[in-house]
Amino acid sequence: MDQWGVYLSMLLTFALIDVLLAGTDCLVAGDSCSSDETCSPRLRTLRQCVAGNGSMKLGPGARSQCANAVSALLSSPLRGCQCKRGMKKEKNCLSIYWSLHQSIIHGLNLVESYPYETVQRDYDYVRLASITADSDVGMTTVNRCLDAAKACNVDDLCQKLRTEYVSACIKPTAKSGLCNRPKCNKALRRFFDRVPADYTHELLFCPCTDTACAERRRQTIVPSCSYESGEKPNCIIQKKMCDADYVCRSRLAQFRFVCEPSKTSASGCKEGNYGACLLAYTGLIGSTITPNYVDNSTSNVAPWCSCSPSGSTRDECDRFLGFFTDNSCLQNALKMFGRESEQQTPLSTPSHSGGDRQSSTYQPQTIETMENILEPIIPTQALGNELLVDHDTLPSNSLPNLAPPLNQMLQAAFSILLLLLHCLYGH
Repeated sequence: MDQWGVYLSMLLTFALIDVLLAGTDCLVAGDSCSSDETCSPRLRTLRQCVAGNGSMKLGPGARSQCANAVSALLSSPLRGCQCKRGMKKEKNCLSIYWSLHQSIIHGLNLVESYPYETVQRDYDYVRLASITADSDVGMTTVNRCLDAAKACNVDDLCQKLRTEYVSACIKPTAKSGLCNRPKCNKALRRFFDRVPADYTHELLFCPCTDTACAERRRQTIVPSCSYESGEKPNCIIQKKMCDADYVCRSRLAQFRFVCEPSKTSASGCKEGNYGACLLAYTGLIGSTITPNYVDNSTSNVAPWCSCSPSGSTRDECDRFLGFFTDNSCLQNALKMFGRESEQQTPLSTPSHSGGDRQSSTYQPQTIETMENILEPIIPTQALGNELLVDHDTLPSNSLPNLAPPLNQMLQAAFSILLLLLHCLYGH
């Protein structure tokens, strides 16, 4: 094959990779469409269709124009574009996605999965065990939630972002004396979006056998600021507020898709992926429908809302709330997380003294400080006056194992390159 043939095949491959990448990120796909004289006017038309009264500006043929715009854009890079959870300009990316994937556009049903790229994560239980092993020498009992806090504290990113959200959630505002809930929620989302799941999931889903441990687990997200708010609002109102926000709507769509229960599946999940379900659950934290443990005596979770004053929307409200309170997929995922991590490598070894059995009369803390959120005195552990937030930190070497669709696309491009080379050589 001559030099020109090699050059041509390389150009074709790079062009192919550009096309593939343009279809993965909605921001890139949106820019590509906006700069195309054919795609751009159709995108503008679609945005008018999904706006509040935008279709009125299109005149009597609005339905036809909207349908034509949708039909044309479904064959553009926008059709398969996705976003990354916690990415820069996430709202902008999601706004592009939902422009095409609105629930109903003049009767056109376009609901398809959810906007986020699929991320496969493997939990590094071995590393978490090694972090806490040395500090557990001499301990007579086990508290998995406390062990998870120790593991987080020796990881730079986990410690930094955990300290940030706790500080934001317990600091009262000068005007009202209450916490700044929007700031608290933003810091929580940052923590759960950026810290590897092998740390965040151990903190939030650690298995407990006593109320002291369960209360620490319940306090993980500082519920007095991020969760509770006097009387419970109506769930339908909270859901409507969520649907009006691109990020919350997307997180809820992901949660409902990957945590959908199934009576015919052995796992109880239609998608059969407990890890994906728990990851989607954490994506809701910091939103208007933030879920949390309802008490310190069970592992039941729910958002802070009620269906009691629902009226004609009672059935819809019950279905929404039931997706948290009566969901076999979510419940099994919560139960199996503790079992699987325990079976792989227990974080510490319990003694035969039975000291980890706690009285059910343990009362939760009512006054929150940086110390009792990050390091409360747990009856099952003797920690003295040690403050985890003051320890020296170690660099993290256990980033999550990511397997986004990008790898598959690059593999496809490489395969096509080989095919092109084969064809060129053949001639």
